[in-house]
Amino acid sequence: MFRGFRWQFFALIAALVLFVVALITRINVSQTVNPPPTIASTTQPTQSIAITATDIPPQAVQSGSQPTPAPGDPNRIAGVLTYREAVIGSIQRLNPVFAAYNAVDHDITSLIFEGLTRSNEYGEARPALAQRWVISSDALEYTFFLRQDVLWQDGNPFTANDVAYTMSILRAPDFPGDRDLNRFWRTVETELLDVHTVRFRLTQPLSTFLDKVGIGMLPEHALRGTSAAALAAHPFNLTPIGTGAYQLEAIRTDESGAVRAVDLRAAPVYRLRPEGQAQPFAIDRVRFQLFDTFENALAALESGAVDGLASRNRADRRPLFLSANTANLAPYNAIDPVFGALIFNWVDDSTRFFRERGVRRALEIGLDRAAMIDRALSNSAVLADSPIPVGSWAYLAALPYPAYDPAESRRLLALAAERYQNPEADENADSTEATGEPASTDTVDVQLAPSGLFAFTILIPDDPALSGLASEIASQWSQLGLTVTVDAVAREQYQLRLEAHDFDSALVEYSMRGSSDPDPFAFWHQGEYPDGENYGGADDRIISELLERARRDASGINRIGYYHDFQRTFIDRAIAIPLYFPVFTYVTTPRLQNLQLGYVGAPYDRFRSIGMWSLN
Repeated sequence: MFRGFRWQFFALIAALVLFVVALITRINVSQTVNPPPTIASTTQPTQSIAITATDIPPQAVQSGSQPTPAPGDPNRIAGVLTYREAVIGSIQRLNPVFAAYNAVDHDITSLIFEGLTRSNEYGEARPALAQRWVISSDALEYTFFLRQDVLWQDGNPFTANDVAYTMSILRAPDFPGDRDLNRFWRTVETELLDVHTVRFRLTQPLSTFLDKVGIGMLPEHALRGTSAAALAAHPFNLTPIGTGAYQLEAIRTDESGAVRAVDLRAAPVYRLRPEGQAQPFAIDRVRFQLFDTFENALAALESGAVDGLASRNRADRRPLFLSANTANLAPYNAIDPVFGALIFNWVDDSTRFFRERGVRRALEIGLDRAAMIDRALSNSAVLADSPIPVGSWAYLAALPYPAYDPAESRRLLALAAERYQNPEADENADSTEATGEPASTDTVDVQLAPSGLFAFTILIPDDPALSGLASEIASQWSQLGLTVTVDAVAREQYQLRLEAHDFDSALVEYSMRGSSDPDPFAFWHQGEYPDGENYGGADDRIISELLERARRDASGINRIGYYHDFQRTFIDRAIAIPLYFPVFTYVTTPRLQNLQLGYVGAPYDRFRSIGMWSLN
């Protein structure tokens, strides 16, 4: 009776078998990362997330312990070649639009997600999810042509809908993330021209826009209908789907429920792409091992429990450097894009002498900066000659910084003192701004300026290293006849006083982290006073015009020229005194090969060459 349906019967049996196998496999996979609990939808992320993962290796029974690797090879965990990275802190949301809250999230999401652009080893914007782009003649429209060979890690194609959804989240009035990020994207219009073409329209030209679209894109198909406010507590934040080189494999906890490790696995869909095939991706898994303190992470590195650790700030750099020397580890160094400078208060009448270029020039050449930085910040910072970080595409390597010349400094101060004591001559002081030389050309005896005539304080945060540096600055200037004291205050009070412009001079660290574009507009443009980061009210029209042109011109060649002129003018007019750039240090096991840092705009840039890494 069923003879005519024999093949249909066997097909039905085969389908049932495949269904059962798929069901069992899905159950096993779902145990890797259990659905996360609801995260409070607030503008501040929660401090801890309790997750129960059922796949913790039985060896990891101690709180904070490292899962025991297979015997004979510390980098083979369950047979998978694993690079183990120590990070300090906790995971909160593995979502690129919220990653600015948490350095650990930033590190991990940088491997899972991609933006329309990425930065190269010089900090230049290069295509990522965008194949190419066209900029309109007025620099107000950016049209991006998206790649058509990109898949999300769940197999769905990447399209313009994903870009539009991501932008809708960033510009939403109820966006619970970074307010500055939200304010910027609310000024940008997004238009879908077709399934693989997106056009952005800006309200004014902004040459840094290519860096802005480097933020990770979100999958619209996985979050369809989710509002910006709801996204803050969405399970996606702990079960992310990206287009990057690595995808989430597991979030691992100890028996107390604390998250101790996050495992990423090389993404198969990325390896199908040309860039995935062009690189070996010899490291199959990256494990981010979480530690509560830097000291515990450093101890794990020295013992071989982890393979790498990066400095978070200037204070971490020295112990990492010493550890590399004593524990047979491999240090990699780059410039941290944080500009340490001594700025002047141009606005307050009590320090009106700072408005005179001759005085600033005297202070500039009256410091032996190299010796000071070496003594006060040895092995944690390098001497800065420019406000643009070394290694950036915009940096001028041949910048002629004036040599230390205390005799010339005394001469310039004596001339300035004569003018201040002679009010009739003081009306000619404005010519100093134009020429850089004092108005009077008469011969003046080289002597110290009268004590107390140029008296001021240096405001600094309460930091032992910076206290030593500021004390040496005050000592060297005192030898020139100046009355200089150091005012060290708690960091909270220090920041409030900077913003209130309540200082004579100040030692400031201007951070350019988080962006590979070195645009210093916010620090030195006239319009950034009083409400921006031009804390001293530096008022130089030439500097401002150069920064404006560099911001408005989308041509990279033109911008290089503007920034080179900016650096020359900055030093020639002594706008502020460059002191140092902290050193970003990344220490790894010597077994790790082919790591290249290049320009580090943000700490996660250390993974830029991860596709070429190998463990010997």
